[in-house]
Amino acid sequence: MAFLVSDLRQQILYTAKILFIQQGYHGLSMRQIAEALGVSKAALYYHFRDKEELLLAILDSYLDEMDTALQAIRQEQLDARRQIHALVELILFQPADQRAVIRLSSQEMAQLSLPARQAFDRAYHRKFLDPIRLILEEGIQSGELRPVDPTVATWALLGMMYPYFYPAHSGDLLPPAEVAERLVQIFLDGIALP
Repeated sequence: MAFLVSDLRQQILYTAKILFIQQGYHGLSMRQIAEALGVSKAALYYHFRDKEELLLAILDSYLDEMDTALQAIRQEQLDARRQIHALVELILFQPADQRAVIRLSSQEMAQLSLPARQAFDRAYHRKFLDPIRLILEEGIQSGELRPVDPTVATWALLGMMYPYFYPAHSGDLLPPAEVAERLVQIFLDGIALP
């Protein structure tokens, strides 16, 4: 299989992402990734020092995409409800393997070195959690949302979506738009009768 150098890097990231999701960090070797790509291990090591660096590149690429999308949502100057809805749709409309990257990051962090975990944690907060928290904070400040702890609310919202970070949920009966609508309604309006 012949790749241009930049194309090969992207193909490595994509293939390794799928394999990490399927097999986990310890269940996968650089040799298996090379075999799946039809390239030598040396070709992998040309782009990535080791498996840890490869996983971090996958996670960081995802965080960059999410950061860009979340900033775009915030810049639209929608009310808090619409921003939250756009966020939930952003995540649920992703292909199953993209959504699974969030789960992959939480499950595989313990396998990485302390400096790698710390670097990822800083990026995760800056590029993913903080923009969500800011949407909620702005909604609280504008009076659209009740005065709750925005950090706890951020984790609650993500917790509601966590089951959909598994590829198995890509075939659920409800279309993603309907799931998004229901999740946002439950998150913002609750399930108790008034």
